[in-house]
Amino acid sequence: MFVKICGITSEADALLAVGLGADAVGFVFAPSPRQVSVQAVSRIVERLPHGVVTVGVFRDESARRVVEIVNTLGLGAAQLHGNESTEDTRYVSSRVSMTIKAFPVGHPGIAKVDDYGADLVMVDGARPGSGEVFDWRLAEGVVDPARLILSGGLNAANVASAISHLSPFGVDVSTGVESAPGIKDPRKMREFVLAARSGPGGDL
Repeated sequence: MFVKICGITSEADALLAVGLGADAVGFVFAPSPRQVSVQAVSRIVERLPHGVVTVGVFRDESARRVVEIVNTLGLGAAQLHGNESTEDTRYVSSRVSMTIKAFPVGHPGIAKVDDYGADLVMVDGARPGSGEVFDWRLAEGVVDPARLILSGGLNAANVASAISHLSPFGVDVSTGVESAPGIKDPRKMREFVLAARSGPGGDL
């Protein structure tokens, strides 16, 4: 199970997330309580061990700027979390190592997801970043599970059930492992990773 911890704002939280077993860490460049600067991320990325997937999260940023930031910082992936067009998503996808296209659950774009050319598809709650859980049945069959990253209100108490229900490639968490916006809680991160790795239907 691919585990991504998003909304990382400090080197300490990034190193802790990786140390606790996260496969990927996400840095939000869009306006948000968790927004970080390019300079700050550059310093953090330098300290992370090889093999960790570093993800830049963007929302309605110009495609050229996304590519510039991702490749300048040497990030492993671009996550497009806005209303990016199929053309802009394909532009980014052809110029960076990996692209994740995120959609709120029920978005009409999910029906034509292959047109976007993204490697992975994230299905999030109706209000991304809110930490609200959505009815997982709404994500059934909309994306090949081998390409699906599930997000939206996940935490240590519900992630195993979500995995059992949808069998996604990966899960993404931010609010569910925080003590305050942008501040990660070590205990919550540890419990989340353990729960995600417990396997479908595993005991928490």
